[in-house]
Amino acid sequence: MSPVSNSREPSPGGVGTKRKRVTDDPDEPTELTYSDDDYVPYVPVRERRAEKLQKIASAYRRPVERSPSPDSPGEQGSSARPNVPLIDQAVELKKLEKPKDEIQKELELEKEILAAQTAKKALVSNKELALDVHYTDTLKTSWRPPAHIRNAPPSDHDKIRQSFHIDIEGDNVPPPIKSFKEMRYPEPILKYLREKGITKPTPIQVQGLPVVLSGRDMIGIAFTGSGKTLVFTLPLVMLALEAEIKLPLIGGEGPVGMILCPSRELARQTYEVARAMASALAAGGFPELRVLLCMGGISMQEQMDVLRKGPHIVVATPGRLQDMLEKKKFNLDICRYLCLDEADRMVDMGFEDDVRNIMSFFKSQRQTLLFSATMPKKIQNFAKSALIKPCVVNVGRAGAASLDVIQEVEYVKQEAKVVYLLECLQKTPPPVLIFAENKNDVDDIHEYLLLKGIDAVAIHGGKDQAEREYAITAYKTGKADVLVATDVASKGLDFSEIKHVINYDMPKEIEDYVHRIGRTGRSGKTGVATTFINKSCPEPILLDLKYLLREAKQAVPPCLEAIPDVNERFKVLGKDVDGDGLDSECTFCGGLGHRITSCPKLEAQKKQTQAQFRSMHAGSGAGEY
Repeated sequence: MSPVSNSREPSPGGVGTKRKRVTDDPDEPTELTYSDDDYVPYVPVRERRAEKLQKIASAYRRPVERSPSPDSPGEQGSSARPNVPLIDQAVELKKLEKPKDEIQKELELEKEILAAQTAKKALVSNKELALDVHYTDTLKTSWRPPAHIRNAPPSDHDKIRQSFHIDIEGDNVPPPIKSFKEMRYPEPILKYLREKGITKPTPIQVQGLPVVLSGRDMIGIAFTGSGKTLVFTLPLVMLALEAEIKLPLIGGEGPVGMILCPSRELARQTYEVARAMASALAAGGFPELRVLLCMGGISMQEQMDVLRKGPHIVVATPGRLQDMLEKKKFNLDICRYLCLDEADRMVDMGFEDDVRNIMSFFKSQRQTLLFSATMPKKIQNFAKSALIKPCVVNVGRAGAASLDVIQEVEYVKQEAKVVYLLECLQKTPPPVLIFAENKNDVDDIHEYLLLKGIDAVAIHGGKDQAEREYAITAYKTGKADVLVATDVASKGLDFSEIKHVINYDMPKEIEDYVHRIGRTGRSGKTGVATTFINKSCPEPILLDLKYLLREAKQAVPPCLEAIPDVNERFKVLGKDVDGDGLDSECTFCGGLGHRITSCPKLEAQKKQTQAQFRSMHAGSGAGEY
């Protein structure tokens, strides 16, 4: 093959070129020629895209601004700088942003913490999660408000709610009703209420009872002693009565509804209320309703007759109820009513998985109710995962102390507290309730009072059920003047005649303080609460106490006033973690003296989780390599 020679000569115009190639193939052209007419100048990608957009826009008759070329004059300050790396452009854009101050950063951090705490598995059964079961409509009941209440304009209902300081959330909330008679209860129930001295409903009952009777899911929040137990117990009794009249229960059937309580004492108290209502109906000529108490520490042999005939209502603690369901002592095939009393406490005590497991025994949709005096936003958001179109009924701020309690806070040295108890007992006549944080202190106080000749009883988690029930009975019947207890007696127990509550020590959480002092000043009566504080009390809980006293318009001692106000800087900004108004309390525990970023309860929970993680993985590294 002959050598190939390439030559390139400038065209006369200085632009075109001519390229010659020598080849042996006669069929192949020996010369490729490009003239000036064939030359197409290079168009940058940016301009080609702009031209394409211009054509598209002209077709729709909409003008489009052509992207400026980097070489065109007057574009030195243009934001489009293709020759600048993207990282450098991002840095320049961040410089133009308005810098966030420390408060805004902390508020964003609070929002992230709250989202992380509420991002839990929904409070529904594992079966419903696996099958992706979603209920969209609320349960229907046969109850209806009277016609004159149904037909009243919404403005009238709002006036009633405002007069009782009732806040509601939800769609199509049933109207409030101001009398039990208009709620259409049978005469035996009205007679029972009159005998108990209950002549008119409390604010939580005015709105809560119509909501529950209508079959709606509900979150009920009201201060201690406001009558929440009646709101979820009375509608359940009426539901069971209706079911028994339509088709009597036989062995192997039931219950119709169920109430879960976090403690045995609270379960016993709720059981007595439900059984008293059932007895009142039976005395009035209605069918007999069977109530089953299901909790640890008692023999179920005493209730075998109820189990054999089939219970209408079950009042239980989570552990024993779970055991009974797994042993198939009874089933939840026709159960359509579930109430969690002190719901926030039940979640905090670790019963969340137990409750979810109990829900897996339901065969159909149920009406779910959650009640508590202290229900922070974290618990409310989590609770809504188990509810269908819920109504939130709130009387006062969640976690607020009862205004019927006179709160007195006194600085007492640690070594002088036991002796000072005798002086505090002189403030009011008996009965008096003394709270202590741990079991040893309860035993020491109990022994000291007995040595001083004071009729006292004591309860705590270390005592067996017989001792605990004897102490409660002796205290309620007046055989004992003083009850010494841990926080096991602070949740929901109704001691209507207590004159004075003494906090031997400040609890670790402000929620427990609210529940403790709520044992007095119940049902409209006035009570006194005395709390001992000293240098051993953590500052965050003292700050919470300080703000709680201010909120209730109580006297704040100088030792609490001296603690600096940490929330002032947030009040200046005036925004909360949701951006719709300032949260005055910690969204995790409800404390007024701190934010969620410094919540002692959240910190304790983290430490507990870390300790459990370390114990689970102790020694796991041995022999793995």
